Amino acid sequence: MSRSYGQYCGLAKTLDVVGDRWNLLIVRQLLVAPARYRELQDGLPGIATNLLADRLRDLETGGVVERRLAGEGNAIEYVLTPWGAELREPIEGLIRWSTPLMTSGPGNDRFRPEWLVVALPALLSGRGSATVGIAVDGQMLQVCGAEVSPHDGRDLEAIVRADAAVVLGLAAGALTLDGARGLVEIEGDEAAVRTVFDR
Repeated sequence: MSRSYGQYCGLAKTLDVVGDRWNLLIVRQLLVAPARYRELQDGLPGIATNLLADRLRDLETGGVVERRLAGEGNAIEYVLTPWGAELREPIEGLIRWSTPLMTSGPGNDRFRPEWLVVALPALLSGRGSATVGIAVDGQMLQVCGAEVSPHDGRDLEAIVRADAAVVLGLAAGALTLDGARGLVEIEGDEAAVRTVFDR
């Protein structure tokens, strides 16, 4: 954190800590789950290993990230500090703000299904309490109220199968289930799916 805007302003001070390129994406990955260095690198396509090391060091110095021993052996994993985890709310605000930028679909951009674990709660806030599975790119997530996580084996009222862009469109309200016929496959209780995706 050698660079500073040198301004006594909350936004400037925040950007001093998390404003460098890749920092908020590292936080996004750690909002999904604590991760080892290699897992972070895999979850951040395009980041150079030396840049990741620098950014983790900066975030650690800034009090956003900390290292801890993983469950087994001497492996180190990175985790958000309680203060760092408070970035969830502003990140969710930025995700909601990004909705017009997402309407064109992914194009050539990379996508990883676990990123939906952070995006969907931001977009589905205040929707129904049904437990619905979302199958994207061979991975199953579960939505239960405002919580989204990898499927933990619990019974699901329904499963939605669709491309990531369609799921994001449904969550953001840019698409409706009726308008997405042919793009969405629903297995199980369609009414449960509607409590999640219909506005």
